Amino acid sequence: MEIKAINPLRNDVQRLITQADAVMLSQYPAESNHLDDVNELAKPNVYFIGAFVDDRLAGIGAVKLLSDDGEYGEIKRVYVEPDFRGLGISVEIMSMLEAHLSARGVSCARLETGNKQSEAVSLYRKLGYHVRPPYGSYTEDPLSLFMEKRLGVNAP
Repeated sequence: MEIKAINPLRNDVQRLITQADAVMLSQYPAESNHLDDVNELAKPNVYFIGAFVDDRLAGIGAVKLLSDDGEYGEIKRVYVEPDFRGLGISVEIMSMLEAHLSARGVSCARLETGNKQSEAVSLYRKLGYHVRPPYGSYTEDPLSLFMEKRLGVNAP
């Protein structure tokens, strides 16, 4: 497996985002989906990565640097194609996103996920994330879980 920074405007990225959107839109109403599109993910404050298995894009993830509620990184669009689940790809993606934040002196990672995403919630808890109130521009939503993790920080 190789994980590296990639352009979110790639066609294979769009394929995975379309898959992820279909899952989320089938489980949650539009007002409970907070899905950044590829144009948002291509902005300069976003670090977007892809995980490749045998040169095939198997998973994606991003972190958006924000300062609307203190300085933090918001984890976005972590998704692994079903054929590649169970290989530890999501753990590796999360580790790389967190390392990116730490290397930039950002000590807080946050995320929003749906309460029906039991595998994702379990992963985030295992990685040290805890539930917190809404942050930034988010508001209370009974279908959302807001989570946060304090990171070790390396001097930039």
